[in-house]
Amino acid sequence: MVWGIDSLSVKLVESGEMIRFSYRVVDADKAKVINDKKSTPSLIDPQAGVKLVVPELEQVGMLRQSATPEVGKSYWMAFSNSGRVVKHGDRVNVVIGLFRANALTVD
Repeated sequence: MVWGIDSLSVKLVESGEMIRFSYRVVDADKAKVINDKKSTPSLIDPQAGVKLVVPELEQVGMLRQSATPEVGKSYWMAFSNSGRVVKHGDRVNVVIGLFRANALTVD
C-alpha cells in the first residue's frame, strides 16, 4: 500500500522466454513512481544470480506500460528471460527506481 499498488504477480510467459510482472493501482499518486519512464526496471533472481531487464524493441519500444496510472487498472511489464534462467517457483525481487518488491514467487 506504500506504493499505491496491490495484486502483484510474476509469471512466466512466452514459453518461459519472458517474465511478466503485473500489478493493480489503488492510489494513482503513489503509483506514479512505478510507471515513471525514467526509472529502469529490473528483476533480480538471487538464487540464479541474474538481473533481468525490460527489452526495448525497435518497432514497439520498451515492453512496459508507462501511462499515467489510474485507480482500479492493472499494468504490466515484461522482462527478458533469455536462456530461461529464472524458473517457476523462484523467488525474485522487482526494482523500479525507489520501489522494491522482494521475494515474489514466479508462477
